[in-house]
Amino acid sequence: MGVVDWFKRGVGEMIIARPDDAKAHVVWKHPDPTIPMKAQLTVMADEQAVFFRDGKVVGTLGPGRHTLESSNIPFLSNLVDSFTGGRLFITEVFFVSMREFTGAKFGGPIGHVEDPKSGVPVETMVHGEFSFRVVDPAQLVVGLVGTGAAQSYEVRAWMKEQVLKVLRDRTAQLLVKNKWPLLDVTSGAYTEELEKEVIGALDTHVASYGLDIVRLGNFVIAIDEQDAGNLKRLYTDAAYVRAMGSVGGFQQFAAGKAMMGAGEGMAKGGGGDGGAAGAGLLGGAGLGVGLGMAQMLVRDPQRGGDVLAPATAGVVCTKCQKNVPPGKFCSSCGGELAAQAAKAAGFCAGCGAALTAEARFCGQCGKSRG
Repeated sequence: MGVVDWFKRGVGEMIIARPDDAKAHVVWKHPDPTIPMKAQLTVMADEQAVFFRDGKVVGTLGPGRHTLESSNIPFLSNLVDSFTGGRLFITEVFFVSMREFTGAKFGGPIGHVEDPKSGVPVETMVHGEFSFRVVDPAQLVVGLVGTGAAQSYEVRAWMKEQVLKVLRDRTAQLLVKNKWPLLDVTSGAYTEELEKEVIGALDTHVASYGLDIVRLGNFVIAIDEQDAGNLKRLYTDAAYVRAMGSVGGFQQFAAGKAMMGAGEGMAKGGGGDGGAAGAGLLGGAGLGVGLGMAQMLVRDPQRGGDVLAPATAGVVCTKCQKNVPPGKFCSSCGGELAAQAAKAAGFCAGCGAALTAEARFCGQCGKSRG
C-alpha cells in the first residue's frame, strides 16, 4: 500500500517522540523521513527537535507537544511534499538532548615527557572523566550528525576522542613550558591549572559543533611506579645537596653515600676464612675508590642546581678533611690516603688482616694501626 493510499483510507494521526530506549543518546534520529500533516510531535523538557533537509537545518522546536501543520508552524511550509497534495512533510527530525552528560570516561598515554627537575624522560598517562552538553543543537546536526561525520549514537565516543587528543597535547605542552616537576603533577598539585587550560583548549575544538565541555572529574596524571621511585630518589639526593649549601657539605654527603655503597658491597661479597685478608684489602681499596668517585658528583649550575653532573675527581683526607687528588699521600697534610682508608674500614694497612676496634697493632704482622 502506497503512502497516498494510506492517507485516503483515513488512518489516524501519527505520534512522533523519542522512545524510552533512546533517552541516553545525545542525538536520536526519527527513522521515517515522511511525516503526515497534523502529526503530533512530543519534545521532552530537556531536548529540542531539529528539522533537517537537503543539507541544512529548516527549523527547531522546543519542549512541548506540537501539531505539525504549516498554518501554525511557518517553517513547515518548506517541507511540504507536493506529490501527495500537501499531506506529507519530507524531512529528517533529530531529537537533541540539552542536558549535561556526566561520567564520560577517557584515558590513554601522553607519551615521554622530560621531568624538568631531574632531566629524566618519563612515560606519562592520563585518565579521568568529563561532562559535556549541547549548546547549539542545530550546529551539532549540521556539523556532525547530519553530514554523516558521526552517527547519532556515536557523539559521545567522538567527544572522548577529542578530549583525549587535546588533553594529551595540552598537558605535554604545559609540563614543558611551566617546568612542573612530575611528582608534583601526579600528586594533584596542578589539577586546577590543568583543568582550566585543557577545557579552554577543548572549547576551540568542539565549539564549531555546538558542544561545550563543562568540567573534568577524577582527572589524574600518572607515571609508572618504578619511574616514580627513581624520581623520588633523585629528588631526595638533590634536596640533600641544596641543604648542604656548600661544596664541603656536599663532599660529606657524597662520601657518606660512597661509604654506604662500599659497606653494602663488602657485606654481599662474604667469603670464608681464606678470603678474609683479600676481602679486607679489597674492602679498603674499594672504600678509597668510593670516596674518590663520590667527589665526582657536584651541582650543575646550568640546570638550576637540581641535577648532578661530573666534576674533578678527588678523595677526602680523613686527617685534614681536604679534597685532594687521588694518590698514596695527601697533597695537603702528607697523610697516607691508603692507610687512612684501611684504618677507617678496620683492616691492617700492612697485611690486610681484620682489626678489632680496640687493637693498636696488627696481630698478624705487628704493624702499628697508626
